[in-house]
Amino acid sequence: AYERRFPTCPLIPMFVASDTVSEYKSEDEAIHVIERRCKLDIDAPRLLKKIAGVDYVYFVQKNSLNRRERTLHIEAYNETFSNRVIINEHCSYTVHPDNEDWTCFEQSASLDIKSFFGFESTVEKIAMKQYTSNIKKGKEIIEYYLKQLEEEGITFVPRWTPPVTCKSESSTTHTRRPVSPAINIPESATKEGLNNKEILNTSSSPSEPTAGTPDDKLDADYIKRYLGDLTPMQESCLIRLRQWLQETHKGKIPKDEHILRFLRARDFNIDKAREILCQSLTWRKQHQVDYILDTWNPPQVLQDYYAGGWHHHDKDGRPLYVLRLGQMDTKGLVRALGEEALLRYVLSINEEGLRRCEENTKVFGRPISSWTCLVDLEGLNMRHLWRPGVKALLRIIEVVEANYPETLGRLLILRAPRVFPVLWTLVSPFIDDNTRKKFLIYAGNDYQGPGGLLDYIDKEIIPDFLGGECMCEVPEGGLVPKSLYRTAEELENEDIKLWTETIYQSASVFKGAPHEVLIQIVDASSVITWDFDVCKGDIVFNIFHSKRAPQPPKKDSLGAHSITSPGGNNVQLIDKVWQLGRDYSMVESPLICKEGESVQGSHVTRWPGFYILQWKFHNMPACATTNLPRVDDVLASLQVSSHKCKVMYYTEVIGSEDFRGSMTSLESSHSGFSQLSAATTSSSQSHSSSMISR
Repeated sequence: AYERRFPTCPLIPMFVASDTVSEYKSEDEAIHVIERRCKLDIDAPRLLKKIAGVDYVYFVQKNSLNRRERTLHIEAYNETFSNRVIINEHCSYTVHPDNEDWTCFEQSASLDIKSFFGFESTVEKIAMKQYTSNIKKGKEIIEYYLKQLEEEGITFVPRWTPPVTCKSESSTTHTRRPVSPAINIPESATKEGLNNKEILNTSSSPSEPTAGTPDDKLDADYIKRYLGDLTPMQESCLIRLRQWLQETHKGKIPKDEHILRFLRARDFNIDKAREILCQSLTWRKQHQVDYILDTWNPPQVLQDYYAGGWHHHDKDGRPLYVLRLGQMDTKGLVRALGEEALLRYVLSINEEGLRRCEENTKVFGRPISSWTCLVDLEGLNMRHLWRPGVKALLRIIEVVEANYPETLGRLLILRAPRVFPVLWTLVSPFIDDNTRKKFLIYAGNDYQGPGGLLDYIDKEIIPDFLGGECMCEVPEGGLVPKSLYRTAEELENEDIKLWTETIYQSASVFKGAPHEVLIQIVDASSVITWDFDVCKGDIVFNIFHSKRAPQPPKKDSLGAHSITSPGGNNVQLIDKVWQLGRDYSMVESPLICKEGESVQGSHVTRWPGFYILQWKFHNMPACATTNLPRVDDVLASLQVSSHKCKVMYYTEVIGSEDFRGSMTSLESSHSGFSQLSAATTSSSQSHSSSMISR
């Protein structure tokens, strides 16, 4: 039955093909070893595949069948990226030591990620997700082929016998622990397997007792009041895990409600729940999370500009958290505080959520272990897609998912604009499947209709900014003043890197010496995105296209092509002999950017070739009537010492298919958020968009 899944298996969509590398059979046919090279289409974000430069990954699988001992051992390891990631897997089918009519299946694997282009945690999540889904489907696949054999009339395969003499009994000694047959294990415990083991069996047999002894049972009133409905097996798992913690854990023992969250997150598999709970307890101790509400005071900029807060409760009694993400300047908060302070604030919100769940449990007289989050996206735009900000969000999601499982009861996303699919595409692969099922997304004013907000929140507490009558004390957000921004040097000195070493670069722009960045495009319709701050002076931003590559800049520090300075580098790529219109062409209208402005934008490329992003010194225009400079221009020019400007920039190329066809969202730079700015200008063409904010 197992061999029928080769060379490919329709029940495993990711298994594209396989080729036999080597094969060995012993003379007596007792041993059959076959090695295959398997081609897999991993369910990973297309963006990650683009970065890695592969569409498929290859594994080598070695299957060793021993008919004499009645065992099948399967070993697999990755061939692709083997110098960066090491994956080893071992599976075995054996005869049960107590009943030879039963087949035991055991599976184990190890994952060691040395490096993966800065996406180590992402790859780990994808690998674990893929592996878990494969474990769940393993029994289904083998039973599918067993049924197929039965339909073909094959219901019995004679045992192997030696060609000359026949031994009455195998002398093999089995040392494995007895394993209970699957038919007697509760269904909820076999979703991911107990200890990664499953038994394929059609007969029944007494199983190992899973429920605790009468002395270990919890009080029924206590369960109903604080924990909710638990089956005897679930109750037993809770008692056993708590007892293990009491015997082995030296620190503070978490409450039953908290232990239960980790058990539920792993479908009451004790080993898996114990592993993630221990990791979380260690993490809490290292970062003093238990004391965060008492010892940490959020910076004033968070209290003023973080547009989120607690607001009453939903119809189920869950605490309600309101987040006006569309009105929040995520870039400004990260630039002013750094990622660590923002993460710590989110952790304090989660700790407050746990405290409120305990309070509501007492108030409503029933167990409340999760909260509801209402996210208003009115005003969401390209500024929120600032790549370092998105990466900070992904890290926050990762930390929260690992340490606060099963705390989100429901997530209501309201007034989702056109740009939302872009953000969702970037974020959704990192959100647990169980969590994702709790999301309800409403576009426009759909939340006011049937199946909308009134189904989950009482009319009396709907916030005023959503058309309700209840005054909501959540801060309104707005743009964080640039005067509060920290420089890259300050962040580096405080050991808060903010990816400045790898993502943001600083450059100096001189009069007659622009700074230029080369981007090579292989596939047309790719998307060039940029984000930069004009730290000093006024500049003109241009985008050019050329079919031929410019000469690499010279290394001399004072030459015409490259100037180095303490404040940043300066590179010139466009040769002085090149002519505009002949050797290269302008693909966007010039964009004048003033000192202190932040610019985000994108360009959808029409042709392959070489694109050059240019930051050029902006010369002050003279007065039209007198040809004399204006007073304001003279004063402004005096402020720019030595005709020097400075920019901090970040660029990235993304394939348009990674946005699920939502290119219109990339072009959407006009939204309510831009109205928060004192003065906002936008330039938008058919194939590009930019947003400038002062």
